[in-house]
Amino acid sequence: MIAGTKAETVISIIEKIPLKARNQVTKITLDMAANMGLIAKKCFPNAIRVTDRFHVQKLALEALQEIRIKYRWQAIDQENEAIEKAKKTNKKFEMKTLINGDTLKQLLARSRYFLYKNKSKWSKNQIDRAALLFELYPDIEKAYNLAQDLRNIFEKTTD
Repeated sequence: MIAGTKAETVISIIEKIPLKARNQVTKITLDMAANMGLIAKKCFPNAIRVTDRFHVQKLALEALQEIRIKYRWQAIDQENEAIEKAKKTNKKFEMKTLINGDTLKQLLARSRYFLYKNKSKWSKNQIDRAALLFELYPDIEKAYNLAQDLRNIFEKTTD
């Protein structure tokens, strides 16, 4: 209700500009806020509305991170269950480590930052960690590649 009220206020102000002048606007770049789309649609009926690349890329990267976080929570749950099982059976809990020395939980936590970057900007450690991560979680690799493909489209497309 409040957002609609704000949108209506902005619309009423923009509508003071003559329609003939507003009809000359051919393209509007927006973020993904619904109220901005409503304002653009009502005030500039001839304009093509385009979502800005920053917000589209941000959504893709957030989706990638959600996948990583889902697996991290699974790893945390598995580790907690293993600790409880060891306690109940009076056995010493042994943390399993991967070939790079990380636990699964650590691998998933330490992968956060390099997933935002292009492969060309990865350090040697990040390259090794990514290879292991992508081997264990192919859907993270797929999501990473899709996000990078989207970035490439935005960086290479001029129209």
